[in-house]
Amino acid sequence: MGKRVLLIEDEPNIIEAIRFILSRDGWTVETHADGATAVAAVDRKCPDVIILDVMLPNKSGFEILRELRAMPDHASRPVLMLTARGQQKDRDMAEAVGVSHFMTKPFSNTEMLDVVRRLAADASGQDDGHG
Repeated sequence: MGKRVLLIEDEPNIIEAIRFILSRDGWTVETHADGATAVAAVDRKCPDVIILDVMLPNKSGFEILRELRAMPDHASRPVLMLTARGQQKDRDMAEAVGVSHFMTKPFSNTEMLDVVRRLAADASGQDDGHG
């Protein structure tokens, strides 16, 4: 079964890296680069997992996540937040607004794939019995 990821990120090298890692594993990766219209993009695409950068043009990842968590359709949608700054205050802020998982850049390919798979599995609540 195909899974869909919406990557909200504005750095082309990060976009290409994540697209490569996930598409090789059978994921459909759609991208969006503007914070101002990110919530509308999530609404339109309804992805299985959102990968959200903290630093975006026009609106921060924290603001976007806060808006998504206030919407019934997206309140429990898995969100992996990425940041180049791994400070504890960023992590605390992400948790306060309801992040599913927080990851600092640079990340390993294995870590990215493991986290996205786990978030999707947790969200669907399914156990395929191949554990």
